[in-house]
Formats: sequence, C-alpha cells, structure tokens
Amino acid sequence: MKSALIVAACLALSACATSQAPLTARTAASGAERPAEQLAVLFEHADLGLRIDPRSRTIVGDVTLTFKATSALARIVLDLDSQLPIDAIAIDGQALPSTAWSNPDGQLTIKLPQALAAGERVKVRVQYHGAPHVAKKAPWDGGFVWSTTPDGQPWVASAVQGEGCDLFWPCIDHPQGKALLVDQHISVPAPLVAAGAGVALGMDEKDGWRTWHWRAKNPSTYGISVNVGPYKLLSEAYRSRFGNTIPLRFWYLPSSEAKAKELLKEFSLVLDFFESTIGPYPFGDEKMGVVETPHKGMEHQTINAYGNEYAKTMYGYDDLLQHEFAHEYFGNQVTNANWDDMWIHEGLGSYMQPLYMQYLRGDQEYYAALMRMRAGVANKAPLVSGSARAEEDVYDQKRGGPGQDIYVKGALVMHTLRNLVGDAAFFKAVRQEVYGTDTPLPGTLVPRYGSTTEFIALVNAASGRDLKWFFDVYMYQAALPELVVTPVGASLTLRWKTEKNTPFPMPVEVRVGDRIETLAMADGSGSISVPAGSTYTIDPHSKLLRRLEHIEAYQAYEKSRRKKDN
Repeated sequence: MKSALIVAACLALSACATSQAPLTARTAASGAERPAEQLAVLFEHADLGLRIDPRSRTIVGDVTLTFKATSALARIVLDLDSQLPIDAIAIDGQALPSTAWSNPDGQLTIKLPQALAAGERVKVRVQYHGAPHVAKKAPWDGGFVWSTTPDGQPWVASAVQGEGCDLFWPCIDHPQGKALLVDQHISVPAPLVAAGAGVALGMDEKDGWRTWHWRAKNPSTYGISVNVGPYKLLSEAYRSRFGNTIPLRFWYLPSSEAKAKELLKEFSLVLDFFESTIGPYPFGDEKMGVVETPHKGMEHQTINAYGNEYAKTMYGYDDLLQHEFAHEYFGNQVTNANWDDMWIHEGLGSYMQPLYMQYLRGDQEYYAALMRMRAGVANKAPLVSGSARAEEDVYDQKRGGPGQDIYVKGALVMHTLRNLVGDAAFFKAVRQEVYGTDTPLPGTLVPRYGSTTEFIALVNAASGRDLKWFFDVYMYQAALPELVVTPVGASLTLRWKTEKNTPFPMPVEVRVGDRIETLAMADGSGSISVPAGSTYTIDPHSKLLRRLEHIEAYQAYEKSRRKKDN
C-alpha cells in the first residue's frame, strides 16, 4: 500500500526526480569508516529483487542478505539511503517490529532477536520502496538516471560509484563490502529489457511485467547496476589465448544498430590486448558485457555502462570502451582496499590506454597519449595520503584530494616506474597486484583487494630493489621532483630537488651530441661533460615524470584562456 501511495504522489506532483532531499553526510560519503558490526560479518550472498517503474520514477525493493558472523554479534548494520522508506524487515523469516530497526541518517541498524555467535549465519530481509536519489550529472555524481530513447521509450540507468550502493539497495558501502554472490531479479514493464551483471538466468513475464534474473560472483559494491531500456542484443564468442571461450554481449538501442555492430569489432581487440599484456580476463566464465546507457559510462562488473555515442579518438578507437573495460582488471578483479588507494583503479587503468596505443599503433601514439596526460597533471595533493578516506575526499580537489591526478599522474608514474625497473619486473608486479599470483589461469581467479603498500612490496620483490624512495616522492608527496640543471664550464651538473628534501636517486639519461649517457644519480646528483659546441638533451626518451616549467606555463595559459572565455 505504501508503494502505491508513493507512486500516486509522484505522478500527481511530478516531483520525485526534480525535487529531492539532500543526501545525509553518511549516505553521500561512500567508503566511510565501517562500524564494528560491519567488520564482524562475512557477506556471503545478496538476493536483490527490484521493481523499476519508469512512469512514476520509483523502485520497490525486496532484498535478502546472508551474513556469517566472524565474532559475536547483536546487531546488523547496513547502509541505505534514509529517503527510501522501509516497509518490513525479517530475520531468518521472523518479522521484526518497527521498533527493532532505525535508519535516521542512512546507517540502518537492526537489533537481532537473538545474538549470533561466531560462525553462525543470519538472513536479513529488507523490504522498502520510494524514489531513489536522481543524479544531476551522472556519472560524475551518483544516482538514478530516468531518461527516454530517441523514440520516447523508457531508458533507465544507475551510476553510484561516488555515493555508493546504498542509494538503491541495503549494502555495506565500502570497497571491502562485496558480497561473495549476488542474484539480481529486476522487474520492468514489458517489453523492456534489464541487462545485469554476471550470468543470465532467464526471464519471467507476468501481468505486463518482465523479471530478468542475473547472477554474479564477487561484484564490486558499485558494480551492481540498473540498466533498463528497449535493448537489442549483439552476441559473439572470443577464443582466448588461454584456451577458454568468453561470451561477448552488447545491449544497444535499436536506433544505434549500425554503430553498435562496428563497436562490437573492438571487443576482441581490447580483450586480446589485456590478455596478452596483463593476463586472463577475470570474468571469462560470465561475460564481457557492455550496455548502452543515458550517461557517459561506468565500470559495472561484466556489464560496463557505455554512453560515448560511438565516438572515436584521433587514434582510431573508442577510448571510453577501452577505459571502462580496463576496470575489469583494475577495479573489479583487484579492488582498492580503501578509497585512498584509488590510483590502483584509475592510474593503472589509465596507463592501459597509452599501452594499448603502443600495442595497436606504435610508439608515436604511445608518447602522444602520455603527453596529453602530462598537460593535465595538477600536483595539488599527494596521490596517496596514507590514511583511510571516503570517495569524495579522493576525487574532490576542493576537499584536499588528488582529483584527476589519480588518472593522469598515476598513469605517468607507472610509465616512469616501467622505465626504471624494466618490462619484466613491472608487469610481474602489476600481474601479482591484479591476481595475487604471477601465473594466473582461467577458472582459478578470485577477485581480491589491493593497496599501495602491497604494490610497493611487489615492485621491490620483482625488481630486487628497495624503491621506497620512488614511491615516497611520487605517491606520498604532491610536488613532482625537479631536476636542477646547471652548466659549469664544459660540463653540466644535475641535482634532484624534492618537496621534502627526500632522497631521490633516480637515474637520468643525457644525450650529448649523438651519444646517450646514463647518470646514476646515486646521491641525487651527477655531472656530465659537454664539449664546446655540443648540444645536449635531458631525458631524450621521455622516461621521467618531473617538474617542467614549460608545462606549468602552458597550464597557466590554458587557465587564463578558459577564464576569459567564461
């Protein structure tokens, strides 16, 4: 009855999407510190029933969550937007009185009828309804997108990376809040299609509604998504270099058919690059899935959102398709243990684009892609703070976060690291970060959590060197190292200068005339002879990320130009 009243109210007032209460601080802050109750459970299974009504822009949820207690537990604590009213909660089939739960600020606290001992399991059923938070500009802010196709049919999507899964289902809104198994049952008005994560388990149709069933293993918390539209489906199979066959699936709008068929041709190219460069596709037993969405895109596990309007870059490929797919490795297979380690998702994921260009086109495109990134490095905050952080504290420079540097600076740091340790050590460390092993095989892969400290240890082990100094400067300091070059008679002296006078023994190549010499810079300084009349170039092969005055001058010019244009 409450659901029907909400629907009627939305229809009468047309206010559910245009007038909405602001999110509470807890709901808006994805990845906030978890309470003890959330740390005391293993999230084994989520069974998500969602009824999506595009006409009223509302949802009805019926969700059953299975937890195993790892220590004694008297309460279950979940995250759910308090703007979604709760109709009922049951514990192991026993209905609870409304006094047994509270959700004043988005932290749903449920008192158990009986306390759990370590090792015991509990099933928590939550029934709720309402108008989910609407994104103003997805995916840059989180929420639902209620849209229509060019011919006026409902087109609905969710994108909740920033604000979290609690915008539309009760969950543990933290990178380490994954369920081991998620079943989705998405009901939509016929003949609409709901494309989901994992493996398709069929569709039921009754009384003008279709319920689409999906099952996914270990999906990321924000990787569970809603994708509804009058979709058509393109299907192919990719024969992996590792011997398995991977289903390729693309849900697209009928008006996009010709372009969709062209884009599908890129799927196999992208897959082969990642499998040859990093290792086996982590979700080959499910699918490589893409769905056309009314927002730009997001790395929803095995069902990546795609809204790039089939654009191609000057390099002749769809960069959004490739970038979101990179997150199947960096984001979904290896997930940051905390948002503070988000460069693992975005920096490594972004570095895959220059590498893809090197694989697909050659060195010119590789360096051109890196140069475009270099122009965007801001250096306002360290990539990593060393402390637990919420998502917005990382992405928002106004809140002291590194912002877009986790993409561009993170990628350039990886480029520099690769040149320092060599391909063998670099890719071994990356592979171990992704899979937890250097010899991954299809059918044996389990998503895992990674961290900056772990990656540093892996690089040290793979290279046989202690590279703490490298990461101290590039990850934990905001300013780039500066190479001070001073002519002294017939020679040059070079000295590294860092933000905190941190030791930085980074080798430097110098080209004098037609020869290249590598200066060890063991104590952060070095010198080289430059005969009279000789020319010289510092770092002639662009191996190093360092402060460059001409880049800063260009950035200042661009900033003033944009200010003038506005």
